[in-house]
Amino acid sequence: MGTATASTFAQREPQLLGQTVVVIGGSAGIGLETARLARAEGAKLLLAARNPGPLQRAAIELGALNSAAFDATDFERLAKFFDELPTPIDHVLITGPGPYYAPVAELDFEKARHHVETHLLLPIHVARNAMGKVRPGGTLLFMGGTGGRRVAKGYALISSLTAALPALTKNLAFELAPIRVNLIAAGFVDTPL
Repeated sequence: MGTATASTFAQREPQLLGQTVVVIGGSAGIGLETARLARAEGAKLLLAARNPGPLQRAAIELGALNSAAFDATDFERLAKFFDELPTPIDHVLITGPGPYYAPVAELDFEKARHHVETHLLLPIHVARNAMGKVRPGGTLLFMGGTGGRRVAKGYALISSLTAALPALTKNLAFELAPIRVNLIAAGFVDTPL
């Protein structure tokens, strides 16, 4: 049984063969590892990230079709990125900068505004720009977290964003069907972040 099972597994068709995967945040951490796995499963990759150096290294390493360095919360630039994508695409993953913890008395409102844009407005912009680009049955996949699920000093902002993402995801899934919209609420993950 062991040899037959191993042989069958080794000979299986790659699960993403012929599919195109876009990874926004694809130069490090979860985004880069997801891109590696997608490539190993036969996907064609399009990568985007803020920092050009790490992005270029990732694109070369993974044989990406293309890469674009920009801040995804520059929503005009994000729209241009989607306009320039070849169609159709099959899957889009959006990772983020991680949580921002700060007590209310010390909250940096500029950082807070950026995190609201990253955690709530970015998925909405991606959803709107992906319409007509993502193949029916394709996927928009957002990264959330679990760090803000408890009450603690410094958690007011991240708890609110953590609570809002599942509701946003459900509503986007309803509006974009038959495109799937999912949220991964990762706990603490061993990445350079």
